[in-house]
Amino acid sequence: MRQIILDTETTGLSPRAGNRILEIGCVEVLNRQLSGNNLHFYINPERDSEEGALAVHGLTTEFLADKPVFSKIAPEFLDYVRGAQIIIHNAPFDVGFLDAELALLGLPPFKEHVAEVVDSLQMAKEIHPGRRNSLDALCDRYGISNAHRTLHGGLLDAALLAEVYLAMTRGQNSLTMDLAGGEEEGDGAGAMELAPLAEVIVVAASEDELALHEDVLNQLDKEARGSCVWRFEPPPPEAAEASPA
Repeated sequence: MRQIILDTETTGLSPRAGNRILEIGCVEVLNRQLSGNNLHFYINPERDSEEGALAVHGLTTEFLADKPVFSKIAPEFLDYVRGAQIIIHNAPFDVGFLDAELALLGLPPFKEHVAEVVDSLQMAKEIHPGRRNSLDALCDRYGISNAHRTLHGGLLDAALLAEVYLAMTRGQNSLTMDLAGGEEEGDGAGAMELAPLAEVIVVAASEDELALHEDVLNQLDKEARGSCVWRFEPPPPEAAEASPA
């Protein structure tokens, strides 16, 4: 599975107010491994950043003045993300800006270029209900160092989110639970396909541990004046099915 962890920086909070994207960072994950095939753009937004946004990303109008405008990077960006599963923290924010930029070029919305968009913030809220689930909070929770992060940056935040996402989904080979053959609501068809778990490592007990376990069972037998329940083994499935009801 090809996944792209994506983050943007913008001139403000709302594309409806004329704010634009000024940085895009993408980190590629192939079969749950960082591939190193990342993509990063600084973009001339053709306007100044709002004061609050500038305090977050630190990318000044002067720094961005000689960078390409979005229309120049759009073909390479869309080729890179095409057909991939996209993971974004607070996806509606970034997707809203991407849709606005694409609309200015007369292109379809972002989701029509990719396989699907997954909101890692919503995922984190489901895994950790009632707790802070910002990127910084998740880095702390999963032991991912972000000490080098003094300002937000598209590629840096995408790289941190990639580590957070892999930690949050450890043990899964797939993010989704698909209903095969039952796409229409209420048709009752389709079996739920669960994501396969990672390989389970089984560590056998040593002879000393088995002996200690037997001592405990013997003590339980003595106290119960009979055999404790842990000495009984359930009948094999064939025998259980053959027994009378």
